[in-house]
Amino acid sequence: MIIGGDKSPVIENIKKLAKAGNYNTKAELDDPSLTDEQAEEAIEKYFKYRKNKLWYFIKSRPVFLMEDIVTAMHKKHIKVEGWENLDKIKKGAIITNNHFNPLDSIFPRYVIKKKYHKPIHLVAQETNLAMEGFNGYLIYNQRLVPLRKTPNYILKTFIPKIKSMVENGDFIVIYPEEELWFNYRKPRPCKRGTYLFAAQAGAPVVPIFIEMQDTDEDDNEQFVKLDYTIHILEPIYPDPKKSHKENSKFMAEKDYQERVEAYEKACGKKLDYKFSYSDIAGYKRGIKKN
Repeated sequence: MIIGGDKSPVIENIKKLAKAGNYNTKAELDDPSLTDEQAEEAIEKYFKYRKNKLWYFIKSRPVFLMEDIVTAMHKKHIKVEGWENLDKIKKGAIITNNHFNPLDSIFPRYVIKKKYHKPIHLVAQETNLAMEGFNGYLIYNQRLVPLRKTPNYILKTFIPKIKSMVENGDFIVIYPEEELWFNYRKPRPCKRGTYLFAAQAGAPVVPIFIEMQDTDEDDNEQFVKLDYTIHILEPIYPDPKKSHKENSKFMAEKDYQERVEAYEKACGKKLDYKFSYSDIAGYKRGIKKN
């Protein structure tokens, strides 16, 4: 799933950030930045857009159709492990997965649609609402829950929305690594905010780690196509006896630990963050030739 042109500048940026230990820092080079006023306007504009249900339906249909087509194209390359962990969820949940592609939401979408015949919802930072071009169109016409990191918005709008959706049996995808690192194989540390939201909403978290394996088939000049294994990991629940802060720390650490274990089991080696071009799945520069 290669979206956009030359990825080498982004990969060099990932290399620089990995060497500096900045695993949750933005690696993409063309993402927008917003002032507080612009961010507030972007969220208000999006909510207004979603209120026009007919227009949203018309505009979003091509996006969902494209996702269905992309999923169908990749279906033979997708394997799922850990279905039994979804059986432990009684209502809805927050799903966390590694963020490596603008279309990587097709993976949690695939498992939830297959298991429950339901759509998923995506939490998106306010800056995503200002993206332009094709990626902007994709983002804007998803089932989004916009996130603005101000206490008033989080407490009065965001948390009640998440709580209501989970109690209604919905599944919401949040990326605890926060920023997209294109085709980066390794699990990155989880930022605590996701789990603070989960604790405040009383929501379980289902970690998903997506493993990527190189194939022998070319995708473009820079990459080969990939096989994917979706690892559905053990659900994590907030402890009602602990504070929101204590829960967020415990849940973030537990989620990261589960991802690391999944990665190490899949790769047959201990996780380390010494950068290699082989860390970028499918990148021809990192593939050893026999």
